Amino acid sequence: MICALPESISSRSASAYPSQLTCAECRRARPSPADDHSEGAIDLNERLIRNKVATFIVCVEGESMIGAGISSGDHLIVDRSIEARHNDIVIACINGEMTVKRLVLQDAQLLLVSENLDYSPIPVNGDAELIIWGVVTYTIHKAR
Repeated sequence: MICALPESISSRSASAYPSQLTCAECRRARPSPADDHSEGAIDLNERLIRNKVATFIVCVEGESMIGAGISSGDHLIVDRSIEARHNDIVIACINGEMTVKRLVLQDAQLLLVSENLDYSPIPVNGDAELIIWGVVTYTIHKAR
């Protein structure tokens, strides 16, 4: 089964976002002698995205991952080419529903775990249909 992203998790290709920033935009209040040797433009695609064609940005809705610093309205950079490992934060499709959870292997049991004590872990048993849609590599959220 192929799961499409529901309206609560909207997707956008990473290449659709502007990628050029310059170091001048993030200067300190007092100039430093090292500023003459700054690296110039910062390409966010180069810094944050390993595989451009397999990377997407999704918007989070919900509070199940607040303990991991992921809140409703945050954007996640998700790489679909990375194989998920124990303790990765993933976008998972379980029984047709998309979710953001931590992938945990505990006592030979696969679990999708929230980072909020108000939510119980989701055990993945033989009857469950699980698709790991991608691995979260970065979280983007407003600081103000």
